[in-house]
Amino acid sequence: MSMIKKLDKLILKAFLGPFIATFFITLFILLMQNLWKYIDDLVGKGLDFLTICQFLWYASATLLVLAMPIAILISSIMTFGNLGESFELVAIKSSGISLLRFMRPLMWVTILLCVITFVFANNVIPYANLKFAKLYSEIRFKKPAFDLKEGVFFTYIPNYAIKVGHKEKDGKGIGNVLIYEQTNNLQDNTIVADKGTMVPSTDQQFLEFNLNNGFRYQERGNIDDSSTEFIRIQFKEFKKMFDMSALALQTADENMFKSNQKMLSSRQLSSNIDSIKRFSDSAEIRLTTSLNYYVHFAEIPDSVWKQAKSIIKDKSAIIPDSLKTTVKDKSISTATQLKSTLEFYEIEEKERLKSLRGHRMEWHRKFSFSLACLVLFFIGAPLGSIIRKGGLGMPLVVAIIFFLIFHLLNMFGEKFVKEDIMSPVWGMWLAILILAPIGMFLTYKAMRDSQLFNKEFYNRLFKQINSFLKFKQTKSNHSPINI
Repeated sequence: MSMIKKLDKLILKAFLGPFIATFFITLFILLMQNLWKYIDDLVGKGLDFLTICQFLWYASATLLVLAMPIAILISSIMTFGNLGESFELVAIKSSGISLLRFMRPLMWVTILLCVITFVFANNVIPYANLKFAKLYSEIRFKKPAFDLKEGVFFTYIPNYAIKVGHKEKDGKGIGNVLIYEQTNNLQDNTIVADKGTMVPSTDQQFLEFNLNNGFRYQERGNIDDSSTEFIRIQFKEFKKMFDMSALALQTADENMFKSNQKMLSSRQLSSNIDSIKRFSDSAEIRLTTSLNYYVHFAEIPDSVWKQAKSIIKDKSAIIPDSLKTTVKDKSISTATQLKSTLEFYEIEEKERLKSLRGHRMEWHRKFSFSLACLVLFFIGAPLGSIIRKGGLGMPLVVAIIFFLIFHLLNMFGEKFVKEDIMSPVWGMWLAILILAPIGMFLTYKAMRDSQLFNKEFYNRLFKQINSFLKFKQTKSNHSPINI
């Protein structure tokens, strides 16, 4: 019993180090890769350090569900590969301990990580998605920071266009200043100055321009009157204040994003799914009521139609000539109304089905990504024991291949669900359904010391096939020829 406990401690100690390292490395790589999607919205906005840290924190929280199974896959391959390379795995097997018994402590750890992943995906990630969407909306619509460039108009302050010919190295001195004030109905007011300085106010809400040696041009009068007054003011010193609040980060309302399925837990998703179904059923009832309102004869029994048909032999006598035009116009109007009603219902129903698929996708995603940790463990652990190579060489290559398969299957499944080619059940579980049998096969091979990835095994197999082909060729060359 003490030996078993020592083995459990050995495997746990060998696994936890690579797992923690690969988890944070994977999370960092995914975060940097994901950051490139938003880089255009972040650069040049003058964001403070705290805002950037919040953005990265909320973005990384949403990537944890993807980083967890990757880290388990890589670390399990590395752990069993290192043990196999140092012949510890062989020694353990030779003592009569099976591979599954040796994997058992890591199986319980992986199941615990599955539960943690689900709890995180169900409770933390919806909150992080909500905060991320709110913060990203604020950053996206924030105007760039005040950054005057020489010879380029800065137009992000409302009603102003500012250009400077050159800037001093201290960032305060400016020269050849040109300012257009777009507040005049007749034409823009213009300020021209040879030089000046720009400094922020003490409360950082305004930017103060102290201009020297210039002119201010303004046209005054009625826009409908051709006789206007043109004013030119020369100044030695002129102070102009610019309100910088328009460039600040504006606060967005969280209620705008709360209805999105990515911001909901599994219980809230289930409740919304039931609501969408009930609304769809009531919409169908309303459609039937609307159609019956326009088509009054739909409720007339067939017996009445048969009786009318037997009484009236001449069909042209049913509608008098004086009413044919009226009946025709009424028929066209009714057909148009029916068409509009059906088209409107079709658009509504498509949106409802799209929303229903989205909610089901998110519901299944929480469970499928959690179970993916266990599936990828049963791929990584037997692969490591079969490959028997440690480090970051062969194990990392094999792990990347299986992760790409896992990621592509998830992408394809999600795309098929969105395009209504697959149901959410099959689409979101596609990767699990394909990789689970592979994990079972690899575990079976590893328990029987398979040489699936042994180069010498394939060299021997190739030599045997080559010898067999040469023997067949020699036999055919020496066979007697019948005349």
